[in-house]
Amino acid sequence: MTLTQHMLTGLPGNPLVGLEKADDLWQRYRTGDLPQHQVIDQAEAPLETVEWDVVICGGTLGVLVGAGLAQRGWRVAILERGVLQGREQEWNISRRELTALTELGLLSETELNEVIASEYNPARIQFGEGDPLWVEDVLNVGVDPRALLERLKVKFIEAGGKLFEHTAFDLASVHPNGVLVKAKQPFTTRLLIDAMGHFSPLVRQARGPSKPDAVCLVVGTCAEGYAQNETGDLLASFTPLRHQCQYFWEAFPARNGRTTYMFSYMDADPRRLSLSEFFEEYWTLLPEYQGVNRSDLQVKRALFGFFPCYKNSPLQYPWGRILAVGDSSGSQSPLSFGGFGAMIRHLERLVTGIDEALGCDRLGAAALGALQPYQPNLSVTWLFQKSMSVGMDQNLSEQHINRMLTSIFAAMAALGDPTLKPFLQDVVQFPALAKTLAVTSIKYPGLVAKIIPQVGIESLVSWLGHYGSLAGYSALEPLVRALGPVFESLPPVPRYYSLRWRDSLFYGSGKDYNA
Repeated sequence: MTLTQHMLTGLPGNPLVGLEKADDLWQRYRTGDLPQHQVIDQAEAPLETVEWDVVICGGTLGVLVGAGLAQRGWRVAILERGVLQGREQEWNISRRELTALTELGLLSETELNEVIASEYNPARIQFGEGDPLWVEDVLNVGVDPRALLERLKVKFIEAGGKLFEHTAFDLASVHPNGVLVKAKQPFTTRLLIDAMGHFSPLVRQARGPSKPDAVCLVVGTCAEGYAQNETGDLLASFTPLRHQCQYFWEAFPARNGRTTYMFSYMDADPRRLSLSEFFEEYWTLLPEYQGVNRSDLQVKRALFGFFPCYKNSPLQYPWGRILAVGDSSGSQSPLSFGGFGAMIRHLERLVTGIDEALGCDRLGAAALGALQPYQPNLSVTWLFQKSMSVGMDQNLSEQHINRMLTSIFAAMAALGDPTLKPFLQDVVQFPALAKTLAVTSIKYPGLVAKIIPQVGIESLVSWLGHYGSLAGYSALEPLVRALGPVFESLPPVPRYYSLRWRDSLFYGSGKDYNA
């Protein structure tokens, strides 16, 4: 019996079966053996009637958008293949990010506090034998997904939305005046929103047979039996390279124990570790990481998965009348493998933009593409992801990544929280990035010479283009923002496109972090 089998046998939901299924899918991604399904087709004849303004497939994150649109008066249906309820393992986020829920009127302050299951400070960042950094108020709030989604369901239904549980998406046909969604029953809608996640069948069709450009493998558990510890880890590593991977860890105090994750960035080479092998590494190293005996742990829940990332992101669907949001859209950076934070960050932009698109009937592919624009502050993080991963045939010093990250984070910490904290919340801003590069180059001149051959000239040249775009967006954004009153006074259609351009500069330069 493996360590994973020993530790997870008997848990509710039989996670070992889920692990086997996830491993099979991961194997298919590594070998390129993904079946191609055509779930979207296009029809020339208009629909006779259109019942809904919006149909959202995937309720876990889709209910966030659905509740916002229903409160604005649109006819919204949510299709969920099972029961719409969150997992029991908490979603970690920062309290300041959660204000989006109250600002949009989805939750009151009291309701928001009621869905917060845990809160802690401070959190550690440490690599190898480098000095630890301690930060506060970053990913330090644990939200109870079940409590949050239950409240959002109530808000959605009270606003007139309709929830169809046990109703899985099957196929859809795009017509000139709407979309026919085929599920347990047919739905006709002006707009179909795909919130089904990384492995959505629509994403599969749009991406085709292409392999992901990068993958994050992650395993973890929530367990009791740890010594009392009210601090967390945001990003920690204590081992050298193993199996051509640098293992990173996160740890959060939770309402009923402690949540620990191990993850690693990599490509989809067929020789990569399976999820089961990766979980074995987790159990092997966890006692040293947390100073605990495995026999003292009472595992409550297990989490595992892999998260494919594509440079062609955010994803813009080619069909018209269909919009990807959340993980389906790839709107988080390749460093982030949790869609909840990215969805919360973009929620106000998406709800407002979709509301305006419906209002002026801008539902073609190009118009909806303006809701998922190129964002250079996300694209620049591809180089960071590349520098934190190792090719299967690369020969690096076993402490190379630990030493590199120790130097870079020390430089960011020396520049203060305005530089460090946005990066830790998946936001890159040009002034902070430029200062970090300057300080790192001056203090650690040998570091750049080691990174370039690791990431490759092609990746570096591509990154310089995104870096230049980030500089341009940052310079142009204040000027465009000053034109806000002019944009607001325009007729609906030019107003829609002007405001989406403003949003793309605002979010693409990371200025939303300061809002």
